[in-house]
Amino acid sequence: MSNTMIAGRLDLDSLSFAVEEVPIPEPAADEVLVRVAAAGVCLSDLHLIDGTLRLPGGGGKVTLGHEVSGTVVALGSGVSQGAVEGQRVTLQAGQTCGSCASCQRRRPPCLDVRTRGVNYDGGWAEYALARVDTLVPIPDDLPFDQAAIIPDAVSTPYGAIVATAQVRPAQSVGVWGVGGLGVHGVQVLRFCGAAPIIAIDPLPGARERALRFGADLALDPTAEDFAEQVRAATQGRGLDYAFDFAGVSAVREQAAKVLGLGGALVLVGLTDAPLSVADGTRFSARRQRMLGHYGSLPQHVEELIALAGHHRLDFSGSISGHVKLADAADAVQQLADKVGDPIRLVLVP
Repeated sequence: MSNTMIAGRLDLDSLSFAVEEVPIPEPAADEVLVRVAAAGVCLSDLHLIDGTLRLPGGGGKVTLGHEVSGTVVALGSGVSQGAVEGQRVTLQAGQTCGSCASCQRRRPPCLDVRTRGVNYDGGWAEYALARVDTLVPIPDDLPFDQAAIIPDAVSTPYGAIVATAQVRPAQSVGVWGVGGLGVHGVQVLRFCGAAPIIAIDPLPGARERALRFGADLALDPTAEDFAEQVRAATQGRGLDYAFDFAGVSAVREQAAKVLGLGGALVLVGLTDAPLSVADGTRFSARRQRMLGHYGSLPQHVEELIALAGHHRLDFSGSISGHVKLADAADAVQQLADKVGDPIRLVLVP
């Protein structure tokens, strides 16, 4: 095996991205080396490259990629359990400081999570390091490309739906933004029994896609009678939950207006814009709520792998195309230009 590999590297200071040849890393005592089989190209990666997303992590260069799957090929000296060579795995998108058992703050969930491909090297590479406790075994019949996108593209909306909102069957829901996150939100909501599921997106193609993934109704948010259409679909009650996957102030204002009694606005899309409620008295009188959501927990990834392994959920329709790792810059440009309106492009070595 060669001592070097190629990797998609971002200079966090100059924001220049390039596929470079770098040394193959060696696993530390609590790590394993994974031969990457598939790595998702996420909108967050694009925003890191264009500078619109700046997360804590310092300067220097980092290998991008937080959606990664592959095969364990080497164990660190201290790894005696939790991994074996040849094991098929997906990697959690982030890791804690590793002191959860002794942490005195005990914040649920922990906020000290470091993100793969942001705070440390990710999986846009031929090989990636992973701490052994971030490995999630995947069944033999689950394709690597589908497994790779679960730790974010699927687990983030899943966590918002089953943990933050705790949606129950027959509750009415609206999904604003049917992109890489929102389309999986529709799929998970269908699995959970929400009804009706109303997808909202200004793009006709996105609305058509939402219907294919299980939405009962797809609406244009710019329609003059938008609110009337939501009320008609919910027999006048309004929405039990409105999920904002876009992170846009106008979306949140529109969603809040069509919430029902006791309804909740769930903020999944990220933005640094202020949060506001147009009519605070009405919001309070109707016992409405605003719920923040960020990412997912490790158990959400494990649950989704189990569900996919038992064929309860199928993510084959989410893979819009495969791009060679050497052409990672082309994949980024395709996503930026929305070529083919992809759900997820996947890099393969």
